[in-house]
Amino acid sequence: MAVVYIGLGSNLGRKRANIRKAVKLLDKKKDIKILKVSSLYETEPVGYVKQDWFVNACLKAETNLSPRQLLSVLKDIEKKLKRKRRFIKWGPRTIDLDILLCDNLKLKTKDLVIPHPEMHKRAFVLIPLMELEPNLIHPTKRKSILELLANLKKSKRVRKLA
Repeated sequence: MAVVYIGLGSNLGRKRANIRKAVKLLDKKKDIKILKVSSLYETEPVGYVKQDWFVNACLKAETNLSPRQLLSVLKDIEKKLKRKRRFIKWGPRTIDLDILLCDNLKLKTKDLVIPHPEMHKRAFVLIPLMELEPNLIHPTKRKSILELLANLKKSKRVRKLA
């Protein structure tokens, strides 16, 4: 079984409920065992800033699915939660599910890159990930999540939700 970390985000509709529903749908999959889920965090948008703030979280799971199979499961859940693909990069969405890490795997294909290529630059990923595994080492950066977070120059605002 591979250990995977998945990032979750939502900024349309009932954002907290969208995150919780995505976690429940993942938990129902027989090939995925959720080990830990971070707290929810409200975060300022990155890139396209003329949109509502996001709610973000990360989870740690075990799976016997290949990365491609896991990606397919994540895309199916996004579809069930009515995610619409838009032309705006980093635009609004009901749900966004990203494979952040999969063991120490390094993978680069047309539609899947592991580790996630932007994760080390994003406080909204690193903060909930640090809550789960602060000493986890990024496979290509060779730094812990805690070190990556400390190295962020200026980050968008992130606050823990109650």
